[in-house]
Amino acid sequence: MAESSAQPRKLYYTIKEVAAMFDVKESLLRFWEKEFPHLKPQTTGNKVRQYTEKDIEQIRLIHNLVKVRGFKIAAARKMFNENRDGVDKSAKVIADLIQIRDDLQELKDQLDQIS
Repeated sequence: MAESSAQPRKLYYTIKEVAAMFDVKESLLRFWEKEFPHLKPQTTGNKVRQYTEKDIEQIRLIHNLVKVRGFKIAAARKMFNENRDGVDKSAKVIADLIQIRDDLQELKDQLDQIS
């Protein structure tokens, strides 16, 4: 997953910040808002989206289903609605595995530099 954990925590994130966290376009986030009814970020009077940590967690799960695991939107929506706990657990496992892979790749690169 492309999500970056280096950013400081804030109350609200802009759509641009959230798109950068997941390396997706802002238009994809707006599309997901239409397709997944539970994803509803707050908006200001000027229609500026304000994403909370809860919204970002939902996006993380959607991203895992659609982008990482390759589910179609309808299948992801169904899975999300019918088996939320399973989706949460599998997203956590996949995120952990990706982090381990990245750590191992970094170690390999360091070993290659020593050789």
